[in-house]
Amino acid sequence: MRSLVIAISLGICSLSAVAQSADSTKSSKDTTVHTTKSDKKLPDITLKNTDGENVNLQSYGQSGKITIISFWATWCGPCIKELRNLNEVIEDWEENYNVQLVAVSVDDSRTTSKAGPKAVAEGWDFDILLDVNSQLALAMNVTNPPVTFLVDQSGNIVYTHTGYIEGDEIDLEEHIKELQKK
Repeated sequence: MRSLVIAISLGICSLSAVAQSADSTKSSKDTTVHTTKSDKKLPDITLKNTDGENVNLQSYGQSGKITIISFWATWCGPCIKELRNLNEVIEDWEENYNVQLVAVSVDDSRTTSKAGPKAVAEGWDFDILLDVNSQLALAMNVTNPPVTFLVDQSGNIVYTHTGYIEGDEIDLEEHIKELQKK
């Protein structure tokens, strides 16, 4: 009887491990897209930028521009790839669609000091905000970067994308074009 219980337990553990492995492989390749048609506004939260200045997130929603908000971390490979690719197109998007890009670092107090130097090393010339205590991430339901939000000219969050694979910026541009038509 004892051998039977052990055999069944090992079988269940093996199945569980296989299922978790399949899920983790799937999640690293998949991305989740949520398109929202709501009046959800940016939260009234103030963060510091890499120069130590206070910046209220709502100011981006009140600028009259389309705003891309990208949550990232210095230790997140897909985040870095996404921001590198956005950096390659952002000047054209600024000119063609009146877009601004804001990257929100979710690095904690141990690694946040690397965010500014990382941005400088990468040649990123867009705003970098530091969400050291995850105040903004919690308010916007960001659990794991990269997560990208698209905010319309009136400050409404209209699109959310979780994860990153090469080419996601092409889909993002299509959403930007739709906003530009409005």
